[in-house]
Amino acid sequence: MSTFSFRKKTRWGWLPVAAAAVTLAGCNLNSALDITDPDVLNVADYNSPAGANPVRLGVLQDFTQAFSGTQDGIVVMTGNMADEIYSTDTFDDRLFPNHRRTNEQLAAVVGAYRALHRARVGISRAIPIVREFAPTPTANLGELYAIRGFSENFFAEIYCSGVPFSSESEAGEPLTTTQMLTTALSSLDSAVSLAGTDTRIRPLVQIGRARVLLNLNRPADAAAAVAGVPTNYRYQTFHSQATGRQENGIWNALSVTAPRYSMYAQEANVQFLRDPVDARVPWRATNRVGFSSVHRNLPDQLKYGRAGAVTLADGIEARLIELEARLRGATQADRQAVYDGLNALRAGYASLGIPPVPGMPTSIPALTAPVPTAQAAAVDLLFEERALWLWLTGHRLGDLRRLVRQYGRSTESVFPTGALRAPFAGSYGTDVNFIIPAEERNNTKFNGCIDRNA
Repeated sequence: MSTFSFRKKTRWGWLPVAAAAVTLAGCNLNSALDITDPDVLNVADYNSPAGANPVRLGVLQDFTQAFSGTQDGIVVMTGNMADEIYSTDTFDDRLFPNHRRTNEQLAAVVGAYRALHRARVGISRAIPIVREFAPTPTANLGELYAIRGFSENFFAEIYCSGVPFSSESEAGEPLTTTQMLTTALSSLDSAVSLAGTDTRIRPLVQIGRARVLLNLNRPADAAAAVAGVPTNYRYQTFHSQATGRQENGIWNALSVTAPRYSMYAQEANVQFLRDPVDARVPWRATNRVGFSSVHRNLPDQLKYGRAGAVTLADGIEARLIELEARLRGATQADRQAVYDGLNALRAGYASLGIPPVPGMPTSIPALTAPVPTAQAAAVDLLFEERALWLWLTGHRLGDLRRLVRQYGRSTESVFPTGALRAPFAGSYGTDVNFIIPAEERNNTKFNGCIDRNA
């Protein structure tokens, strides 16, 4: 009689299983009980022509999950800290970001941080596999570089300065916000030639580059980057009702019974709950209560359904980037041109191919207020239009931070401030970004945020 342990091969690798006492002779006890599960691919199995495409699709799905696939994904968490939505929850990890009082221990923030890194690292792992075993069409490889660039840009837009970009084998050095953006631009630059003339991927790369260049305060270069992008272009993440992992996380956050988030009715510099309804921010009144039942009569967003697609980049953003670059000229002629451009976008709404929402407007009235004569008022108008066109697409937090960095606005003039909305007591804090979660301290090169400023 002898006592031994055996292992089972699973999709996670070799796992120990409880010890047993049996009598065997003339064999290797461990190998005799090794079990190979033939329907599970190990990491090495993807290094093949048959594995390249599945791994490519898998890492793109990881990005979708991080971006719009959960109720605490990028779109929701950034809208919650900005002024697009607020939390009706009882959990600190959703309430504190909304109150601009984050810390290192918030579980939902940790999950979002981990998911975005998983997508970034997974894409980096997939790129050499696709390059070797499935090099054509090259646009597929360009898409991977582009989405990695978007991931790196999101870290710069969402978190404080100091995020490390680690790999699976090496801990990364903390990066400043500018270094994160430079890294993102490098990824997108790598995508340019690979995208070629592909009508789905090339505009994605152009818009991604322009977004990073705008964050780097290079508006003229950003405008040049999106030249030729069709206004009706859209690159979207897609969702399904098949499983909770695949459904639209924004719908899950805002539209279910007892939702954890709701639309803003106050504290926002931009009024999203407009009456009459703006076609870009469709909503309806309801008598729903929030996750905490003290939140009552919550409005329901109608932009997204349970399986609705979410726009990551589109031609509308390209036109808005061009208009922002023009506005930097700061002359009355520039302000007039931007005003006319904004009205042209509004007038073209019906031709953009945006699926109509039953019972909601199908057009956007022209601006009727006079053309701003003051530059600050013109900036306000442009960013208000950006807020409406890009509502709940993961842009707003980055835009508020840019207003501080690039336009000299005070943080308290652009972020929600003052007394918290009822039933909460106290006042908003001063955070303008998310603190890097405590689990990053496992990286011995990391010692916390470098800079908490915008």
